[in-house]
Amino acid sequence: MKNKLNNLTNKEWLKFQKSWFIHNPPPRKKGVLVHPAKYPETMAQEFIEFFTKEGETILDPMAGTGSTLVAALRAGRNSYGIELNPKYAKIAAKIIDEERNVLGEKVEGLTSKVINGDAANALDLGLVTFDYVLTSPPYWDMLKAKGAETQKKRRDSDELDVHYSDDPNDLGNIEDYEKFLEGLIDIYKRLKPLLREKAYLTIIVKNVKKGGKIYPLAWDLARELGKTYTLKDEKIWLQDNQSLAPFGMGSAWVSNTFHHYCLQFRNE
Repeated sequence: MKNKLNNLTNKEWLKFQKSWFIHNPPPRKKGVLVHPAKYPETMAQEFIEFFTKEGETILDPMAGTGSTLVAALRAGRNSYGIELNPKYAKIAAKIIDEERNVLGEKVEGLTSKVINGDAANALDLGLVTFDYVLTSPPYWDMLKAKGAETQKKRRDSDELDVHYSDDPNDLGNIEDYEKFLEGLIDIYKRLKPLLREKAYLTIIVKNVKKGGKIYPLAWDLARELGKTYTLKDEKIWLQDNQSLAPFGMGSAWVSNTFHHYCLQFRNE
């Protein structure tokens, strides 16, 4: 059978098809620790290697400190990232340069470009056509919610951010859930002309707890964005190395939520 999607063996392909996986990332380095919510390069590389072939081109429209672009380099793929916050864009560029120096000749000829800009204007940035989009959005304004700043060292530090930015264009600053959801979906819909036909889009996201209730961000994204792209499937990312907290003990049910949804869409 000719493999049209990736460079994996049959065994590697089958392993990735499991609907859930456990991934406990290695400790974050000092530079990327500044960012308050980052997914691991090690996990991003697994998705990139399944949904693309070597030499193809990846986009992360909300690049943060460059996890997707670093993973793309390690996987032998070209990559572009759009990041609204100039501080994170600068950190990402530095980290990518350091990674290129480590990988050396293996990544010669590969493009890794961070653009400091607004993903809502992606069509105006002169970008190429992409073979895959891998990204994780802000989880609404939960980083600003009471109790969301979970690490004392982050609260007490002058160097570690507790939210993304104060930019009014930052979706993480929108207080109204429906307006936030509408803005997020609009950004992803606008990427459609930049994706080649049958290219995949993976969004790593979770549902949000706020004010004693659940806002089904992952499910709302799946439903609404499925009107523009074809929702193909989901993978559940489980973290089993987190400490349990006694939320609501003795009075109410409040779960310790240690899973994310990796939603797979296709541009059809």
